[in-house]
Amino acid sequence: MSDLRKIIIDDQEVEVSGAMTLIQACEEAGIEIPRFCYHERLSIAGNCRMCLVEVVGGPPKPAASCAMQVRDLRPGPEGQPPVVKTNSPMVKKAREGVMEFLLINHPLDCPICDQGGECDLQDQAMAYGVDFSRFREPKRAATDLDLGPLVETHMTRCISCTRCVRFTTEVAGITQMGQTGRGEDSEITSYLGETLDSNMQGNIIDLCPVGALVSKPYAFTARPWELTKTESIDVMDGLGANIRVDTKGREVMRFLPRNHDGVNEEWISDKSRFVWDGLRRQRLDTPYIRENGKLRKAGWDEALKAAAAAMTGKKVVGLVGDLANTESAFSLKSLIEGQGGVVECRVDNAKLPSGNRSGYVGTATIEDIDDAKFVMFVGTDPVAEAPVLNARVRRAWSKGCNVDLVGPAVDLTYDYNHKGDDRAALQKLLETKPAKAVKENPSVIVLGQGALQEADGSAVLAAVMQMCEESESKLMILHSAAGRVGAMDVDATNADGMKAVESAEVVYNLGADEVEIADGPFVIYQGSHGDRGAHRADIILPGAAYTEENAVFVNTEGRPQLAMRAGFAPGEAKENWAILRALSAELGAQQPWDSLAQLRQALIAAVPHLADIDVVAENDWQPVKTGKLGKATFRAAVEDFYLTNPIARASQLMAELSANAKARAEAPIAAE
Repeated sequence: MSDLRKIIIDDQEVEVSGAMTLIQACEEAGIEIPRFCYHERLSIAGNCRMCLVEVVGGPPKPAASCAMQVRDLRPGPEGQPPVVKTNSPMVKKAREGVMEFLLINHPLDCPICDQGGECDLQDQAMAYGVDFSRFREPKRAATDLDLGPLVETHMTRCISCTRCVRFTTEVAGITQMGQTGRGEDSEITSYLGETLDSNMQGNIIDLCPVGALVSKPYAFTARPWELTKTESIDVMDGLGANIRVDTKGREVMRFLPRNHDGVNEEWISDKSRFVWDGLRRQRLDTPYIRENGKLRKAGWDEALKAAAAAMTGKKVVGLVGDLANTESAFSLKSLIEGQGGVVECRVDNAKLPSGNRSGYVGTATIEDIDDAKFVMFVGTDPVAEAPVLNARVRRAWSKGCNVDLVGPAVDLTYDYNHKGDDRAALQKLLETKPAKAVKENPSVIVLGQGALQEADGSAVLAAVMQMCEESESKLMILHSAAGRVGAMDVDATNADGMKAVESAEVVYNLGADEVEIADGPFVIYQGSHGDRGAHRADIILPGAAYTEENAVFVNTEGRPQLAMRAGFAPGEAKENWAILRALSAELGAQQPWDSLAQLRQALIAAVPHLADIDVVAENDWQPVKTGKLGKATFRAAVEDFYLTNPIARASQLMAELSANAKARAEAPIAAE
């Protein structure tokens, strides 16, 4: 039975669910209600009183619309729908009063406040406040907090909306922030002066409606109206979070999350948010050629001719790196296989089955976790591999979802049943024949890359797929590399995997910086940063980073998404597909496209589902043949959350965060 109620809001009749709050009902009717403490993804606090509305026939005072449900309203004397007014004289006066109270102690430092220009308090004081104040008393001041290197605090500006407290407690799963004191002495603080220990803490910067919490690395570097805003996709993990890249001139100034309910909602991890300083450091901006053991600068013409000469008539292997976009992987595959060589994108030796999308993507979407009653993690640490996904599992857990973990015991920010950390634990679970999950009791099994990187990775995948079949669970393969699924989709694989490198005469390395290439083969490196791959290279071709070219990335659930160019690559660096196209001409095997649009047409002709941007394709279930499980314990794919790729390793801030995390992890020594 539906619980729909009719309600009249500002002379407009709407039919909404009785479980909705009045603020949500007003949004359904297209009426904006000002708010500071209310946030759709956090619990209701009801403490800022900015969202007051008048309920006709109710008590003769305004009601907080965020804390009152539609079903609590009484109908009129003859059964008419309840009437709510959002712009009556009572409401206007109440809002002006609330705004006046909020500004009693608020400092008047808008010209130097880093939130100026995108401040909710500033906007709402203009829209709903009064142009005078009756308070002449001295303003209260509060001590600033040290929350670590990411979040800068100006606690005198705080209006005690508690959004930061609710986010850290409910979403991030840490308990370091809270409110102490009463009346004028009440303040938001961190317990015992602790810094925040979470890799999602940067989201409280977006949540703060005033300038109390601002980004420490970005502070005082730009104003919002100076920035060019570009919608893009994050590549720091396999989740494919939707982001906005803000640039000033050619420099990336900050990353902000974009709302996408199916992927990241409106959260991003701290690495995704603060890695931008790595885009400026250790950049490759000109081609290099190694002569007499030393790299020297070269022109594009010379470098491409040298690369073509090195490749001609040799046994070539192409490696596709973790951050390579789908177009580049497709272009490299076409180039190398045209020369009789092979390509490989599984550079971490993950036993992902070529051509079997249910085996390298799975069947679950990220949204399936919302309704899951049971989630099992196998060989993964989601806090390090996909923090935003982990926050989603925490929300499901808070609604009653049971979580099991097979792998090393880690802090997942919620309770779970630890089933063991080795293959034997997985075998035991398989033998207990999990009961068929009824359709009202949906379950998801999440398999990490760490479980697939060992020699028996195929057997682990087979065992997990068998478990999914027997329990009618959905399978999610959690990737830690943003470019991996797209490269698997274009089948940038070969039967020998990474063993092909051992017999190669030439290795064409497209941004694979996590790989150690032994002495022997001639190495051509194409990438954006002077990392491990560039140190081993004989020829370096400088490519664009992920903010510097239009590209398709396919996330861990198999959803193709568009990353748009926010700026241009430094110096002489070029877009990755264009370098491969130019090299193909030098090799005398010119690729049949002259633009990214033509390349995409060829890509979509080869892999049709990549045309459906932002759509998760359904994958045919193809179980992998069972192998014999080994004896090893599972290990997570990510050892250091902050230093997983060349951009992060070039970032000073990520290095500081990594050092802080290591220091925290060391056991404290008791005072003797």
